[in-house]
Amino acid sequence: MPEDNVENGAIETPSNLFTKVFLWMFAGLFATGLISYFTYATGYAEKLVTNLSFAVVLIIELVVVVLFSLLFKKLPPMGVAILFFIYAVVNGLTLSTIYLIYEIQSIIIIFFVAAALFGIFAFVGGVLKKDISKFGNMLIWVLVVLIVLSIVNIFIGASILDTVIDWAVLIVFFGITAWDVQKIKMMQRGLNVPAEKIHIYGAMELYLDFINIFLRLLNIFGKEK
Repeated sequence: MPEDNVENGAIETPSNLFTKVFLWMFAGLFATGLISYFTYATGYAEKLVTNLSFAVVLIIELVVVVLFSLLFKKLPPMGVAILFFIYAVVNGLTLSTIYLIYEIQSIIIIFFVAAALFGIFAFVGGVLKKDISKFGNMLIWVLVVLIVLSIVNIFIGASILDTVIDWAVLIVFFGITAWDVQKIKMMQRGLNVPAEKIHIYGAMELYLDFINIFLRLLNIFGKEK
């Protein structure tokens, strides 16, 4: 049997585990939403897209994700939490540009639709008894292929292909959300790390799932200005 969490001496109940995971996730989303709207309201979002700042922010965002993945086991819980919130803040800067493209009312409606759909598939992942890790790994490869296709389509410029990719990525993230929830439920038995770090790691996984679901819905259904 895998070693139990050394900090707690016992495995947390699923309800206690996910309460803490979702609290961290909501805190990250709140930080992202606050920063994104503040950046737009102050006019900095327009400056981001008219110079090299946007590219720099994207690079910083990527670096933080890589550091989070590589240093998760080595850093103390506070260090992991700081990286999580740095990512949430930086992502808020990049997401501020959606206010330049879409009407605010459309953004709000789609946010709540994304939250509902995310909740449904998170619930499915929580109640599933069958291990879906093989299915999840397959979805990751499908996602990689779709990302490559979207990069290629930047040069082709086929709007129909863009729509197909958006729908496909949306469906993939529905499945990944369910898989991530199941993975979080199981990982506390497989990782010999403090429970607080598992909460933040799980929050980061689900945060990314939600953001991707939201952005794809916005691409498909968002009302542009």
